[in-house]
Amino acid sequence: MRPTEEFDYIKLPDDDEGLHYGLFDGGELVSGVSLFVQGKEAQFRKFATLTERQNCGYGSRLLTHVLKEAKRRGVKQIYCNARVNKVSFYEKFGLSKTDVVFNKGGKDYVVMERSC
Repeated sequence: MRPTEEFDYIKLPDDDEGLHYGLFDGGELVSGVSLFVQGKEAQFRKFATLTERQNCGYGSRLLTHVLKEAKRRGVKQIYCNARVNKVSFYEKFGLSKTDVVFNKGGKDYVVMERSC
């Protein structure tokens, strides 16, 4: 889902500890996200939708599912590192910006969170 990056760019040391979700249309993976649960807290990472399939509701459907799954697993607080230009998307799901901002790979991010 990151066509300009090498595959190793998206790998994380703790990937084996995550729950990985994908939304398929026909046989094509169009959106994916990983959920990392640590007790009553969780983070979703690596949330991406194919560029040509964005703004069609795929990411929203997948994120809705993952938020419900986190709650089902007993998570009380969930957060993500959101690209600053995508804040309004996450706000639709009840996430709020924190004061934590950073830059990675030339892109600005803000930590967003919500109670489950």
